Amino acid sequence: MIRTEYRLVVMALLIAIFCFDLCYPWMNFNSYTSRKRTDLKKRCPNVRAQRNFDLEPMMGNWYVVQYYASTEELPEYACMRSHFTFTSDDQHITMNFSYIYAEDPLREKLQGNITWEIPDFNTPAHWIHTEDIYEGIYNTYVLDTDYKSWGLIMHCAEKKKHPRYLSALLLSREPTLGENVINFLKEKLPRYDIDLSFMFAINQTTCDNLMESSKDDPLAYIVNGRKNAKTMFKIILKN
Repeated sequence: MIRTEYRLVVMALLIAIFCFDLCYPWMNFNSYTSRKRTDLKKRCPNVRAQRNFDLEPMMGNWYVVQYYASTEELPEYACMRSHFTFTSDDQHITMNFSYIYAEDPLREKLQGNITWEIPDFNTPAHWIHTEDIYEGIYNTYVLDTDYKSWGLIMHCAEKKKHPRYLSALLLSREPTLGENVINFLKEKLPRYDIDLSFMFAINQTTCDNLMESSKDDPLAYIVNGRKNAKTMFKIILKN
């Protein structure tokens, strides 16, 4: 009887060790989901945008190499890129951006845009969203940039009876950015109550042949210049 109980105890220990070995990477990856977030404040922080900011050199193409949002608890995105333009006619800044969901097997490229106005040209690194879908004022700040290599911008909006929405984009002119520069820029965020453990790297590899949704047909995609999605979807659904 004692020998049988001893065997059961040993088996239980072995199973526990086996499960721990398998589950630990997942637990380590998702450990922050079980923690209570400390960055969900009610009000937006007081922000001082970059001084002596020059708008024109900031324009153009950027890779988003790291991303933070107060609504995100898991890394979800890949291939996120943005393109800034400034139109002198209406004095508006527009960011056209694209991204994919990292776990999307079809790697469909999603696109959108945001438009800002500059409320005071004495502080051109502070922008306000022009879209009327936001409740109240949605501020964007350029926290720091050297224009030619890296940049850091932050957005914040307040909504009644809800925590503020706060996000930050770490930008690079190239698909990758040096670790020392990343750390230098990330160190600027905790002063705004941003929890850096929820700032996620964005994979920028294999992003050249993404599937682009056609505006004419939501089930039509362009893959390497060929519209073959309906056939592809039939194959996928059949499998």
